[in-house]
Amino acid sequence: MSEKKNFVIDFDSTFTQVEALDVLGEISLAGDPEKEQNLKAVEELTDKGMKGEMSFRESLVERLRLLKANKKHLPDLVANLEDRVSSSFVRNREFFEEHHDNIFIVSNGFKEFIVPIVAPYGIKKENVFANTFIFDEDDNIVSFDKENVLSSNNGKVEQLKQLQLKGDVFVIGDGYTDYEIKAAGLANKFYAFTENIERANILEKADHITPSLDEFLFVHNMNKAISYPKNRINVLLLENVHEDAVNIMKEEGYNVTVHPGAMDEDELCERIKDVSVIGIRSKTQLTKKVLENANRLIAVGAFCIGTNQIDLQTCLKRGVAVFNAPYSNTRSVVELAIGEIILLMRNLPDKIRLMHEGKWEKSATNSFETRGKKLGIIGYGNIGAQLSVVAESVGFDVYYYDVEEKLPMGNVTKCNSLKELLQTVDIISLHVDGRKENKNLIGEKEFGYMKEKVIFLNLSRGHVVDIHALKKNIESGKIVGAGIDVFPEEPKTNQEEFISELKNLPNLILTPHIGGSTLEAQENIGNFVPNKIIEYINTGSTTNSVNFPNLQLPVLKNAHRLIHIHENRPGILAEINRMLASHDINIEGQYLKTNETIGYVITDIDKRYDKAVIKDLKGLNGTIRFRVLY
Repeated sequence: MSEKKNFVIDFDSTFTQVEALDVLGEISLAGDPEKEQNLKAVEELTDKGMKGEMSFRESLVERLRLLKANKKHLPDLVANLEDRVSSSFVRNREFFEEHHDNIFIVSNGFKEFIVPIVAPYGIKKENVFANTFIFDEDDNIVSFDKENVLSSNNGKVEQLKQLQLKGDVFVIGDGYTDYEIKAAGLANKFYAFTENIERANILEKADHITPSLDEFLFVHNMNKAISYPKNRINVLLLENVHEDAVNIMKEEGYNVTVHPGAMDEDELCERIKDVSVIGIRSKTQLTKKVLENANRLIAVGAFCIGTNQIDLQTCLKRGVAVFNAPYSNTRSVVELAIGEIILLMRNLPDKIRLMHEGKWEKSATNSFETRGKKLGIIGYGNIGAQLSVVAESVGFDVYYYDVEEKLPMGNVTKCNSLKELLQTVDIISLHVDGRKENKNLIGEKEFGYMKEKVIFLNLSRGHVVDIHALKKNIESGKIVGAGIDVFPEEPKTNQEEFISELKNLPNLILTPHIGGSTLEAQENIGNFVPNKIIEYINTGSTTNSVNFPNLQLPVLKNAHRLIHIHENRPGILAEINRMLASHDINIEGQYLKTNETIGYVITDIDKRYDKAVIKDLKGLNGTIRFRVLY
């Protein structure tokens, strides 16, 4: 294969995000009563021409007639197109500048607007092959140069024949006319460019689908703006995460797969093998076995508060950063807790059920106001603290207990032990995390400490309450009302049956783990978690990571960023710097943070460096994961 490479690139919907004649129509038909129908017709004609469903010349003649354009409209068109160059082309300007002698724009569009757009990228005017307009005496665009081969069917093929390019020829485009060049034997490969538009019949004919110029440059091992094409980053999102999360990750360019429910361990072991990022909620268990099958995994998104469903230590040892949403659904859980407490204090679950059975029992028995009642909060984190503020405003006297020292909000009273709180309050609400030590935190002994006729809520984790003991105390009347949102065993999907010994007990609210399931909370989570993962992938920043040392990094400018995750042992930083020095690499910035398990070193170096250092750094004893960002 020849050393020389020639790149034949389409203009409309490839170099730019749009079809230029469609944009011209928006300008030329402004104020025209037939604007909308003409624009729709132009779009349909363009698409038919690109798909090969009608002759190009026929399409072009009809489009120009409908556009009613004039020379005076062209400057506005150019100004518009300047801002609509494809994103991956903009960030890879260096490629165009470096290979300008061998880059050819071959388009069925028009030089009058193409040359001004591509010239700033270093593309030579003489390397632009396109049609030209014909104007009448009033500068109206009335036709085109019919002698130009690009104005006729199979025009790109004829143009390539005339060019007689020496060496390899690679075509990048989105339409049938681009494929025809390869079909005629005038190009080595046709790359279907899908950053802006996908045409199914074109994808079928492509040698390679390239969702961005980054992918094309990566395949050819050429100078590129980013280290790794984002379309090669496979994302698996489970359990109906919010559509905002799906859209954010797709817009970033990732290859996103969505699965509505959770997966069992064996299924997940298989599905996770090629996944770079996984997003889950509370039902999916990322066990050690699953993670040992996740050889490409770099980040986990927990679209919830808790992370006890994730083996954080195994993630850490494998260099996988975990991010959650510690604040996004706080308000939703608090509101559910307040609502359930009020319902239970009025004995409404039973009254509502009786009404549906046709029974009218109007009575104030066992119905109470909130004012002056003692609410005990176990676990004074984000949710517990906000609950205390809202509960005070409703009229409760609030008490709390936490194993860690926490600053009290408002007029709450701190209890020095769990026993003290349980013996004091009328209502108990659990808001603890899912650590193993909290298993059966409330059992028979703890129920024994409680006052008679208390109300009990668990909106935290299923395993923190002994369910059998809870049932026994509801049946005895000691617990006069309860609200349970979480369970030791929960269905993986909405199709599975919910099984629990708590069903059909009096004055009991059972909900399907929906404490944080409001549209607002899920939207907040759907925006927060993906952006933290994207920031980590793009910059290496680990702010808000659950398991990694937290580092907030500056934006990378004119440098390469080396990310080295390693076992936390003495001397590794010195070894890294010795390796860099041995390759005459100057360090422009360096950041280090460690925890008890790993060290996380970020090193920014000059763009020009000896690539052999990468092999050395990857081979350094104790290395867990290594990445290069640029």
